[in-house]
Amino acid sequence: MSTPHHRSHGLRLDRIKASPRYADGSFHNLHPVSPGLKKGTVAPTLKEYLCGGQRRTPPGPLPSMSPLARWAQPVETGLRATWLGHSTVLVEIDGARVLTDPVWGERVSPVSFAGPKRFQPVPVSLDALPALDAVIVSHDHFDHLDRPTVVELARRGVPFFTSLGIGAHLESWAIPASLITELDWWESADIPGTDLSITAAPSQHFSGRSLGGRNATLWSSMVVRGPSHSLFFSGDTGLTPEYEEIRRRLGPFDLVMLEVGAFHPAWGDIHLGPENALAALTLLGGGSFLPVHWGTFNLALHAWDEPAETLLQLAPAQGAHLLMPRLGEAVEPSRSERVTPWWRAAAGEIEPAAEPAPTDDAAAGGAPDAPVPWPMD
Repeated sequence: MSTPHHRSHGLRLDRIKASPRYADGSFHNLHPVSPGLKKGTVAPTLKEYLCGGQRRTPPGPLPSMSPLARWAQPVETGLRATWLGHSTVLVEIDGARVLTDPVWGERVSPVSFAGPKRFQPVPVSLDALPALDAVIVSHDHFDHLDRPTVVELARRGVPFFTSLGIGAHLESWAIPASLITELDWWESADIPGTDLSITAAPSQHFSGRSLGGRNATLWSSMVVRGPSHSLFFSGDTGLTPEYEEIRRRLGPFDLVMLEVGAFHPAWGDIHLGPENALAALTLLGGGSFLPVHWGTFNLALHAWDEPAETLLQLAPAQGAHLLMPRLGEAVEPSRSERVTPWWRAAAGEIEPAAEPAPTDDAAAGGAPDAPVPWPMD
């Protein structure tokens, strides 16, 4: 692997080089995993990409609702979460508001004319967001770090909490250094003006926004703890035994947000998927489980609703307290008891057999909205 190009310099680069996760010019997972396809899986994965026939996008926009009326009301239990699509969640916790991996862009790609395109609108405009106390950026992939979105949020003066190395991205976009806090795993910081602390914790993934920038920045899960409530946000990750250590050192958690979409057996151990998310929930010690990283972008080869359907089937038998609100539906975990499969309103409009065959453009890899058969995020 070539040495990644570092945007970081000075004290930021010194902190990177001092990290236990950093060696030989890049960051590393605790356990050896590959960010690409597993050995021997290239040909069958390409065949599935071209001929699999999965319903990789819904036939139209999913049911959603505006959260503005709910946000104007007090949080009666002290903890409320609003899933806004993919891995973007606004969490109101102990009197403060924290926004995770905010992405309002149309494409999650280095270019504006190609790459995975949003199939689901954000249920609220960026301008309509209430005042925020913190923004979390778990890692630098395009579906988690969206330049126009974070630049706009920075104009409000909201502080950013992120993984080592990502501060250099933000500063290059003219975001003031005073708004940026970079964290290595197990490092903590207080969120100004609140009673909250935030801690970066292990995850199992990779990073990079270009071919020459692989693993030059760290990837993390994040824990937010207040005087009465706590939450865990996975970012992107595969299943790692470090989740037991996270539970021991930082748990228990009232709200656990775990990624469930964009998974594939050939992609190794860098994404969870629904079954491994339930295993991760057990390692973390439980808590109300809000699935993220699905229902917004076509990033994988599975059916767009497969994560939701699998969770609906498996979670009850495992005793998991599953939260599956509609997009934009603000929910208080301790008062949410029943899952309604709202996504079926869209899924039922089309049968799997009606999926069109790949076009010549798709077969050539030229369709601008098609996923790729290897993990980008």
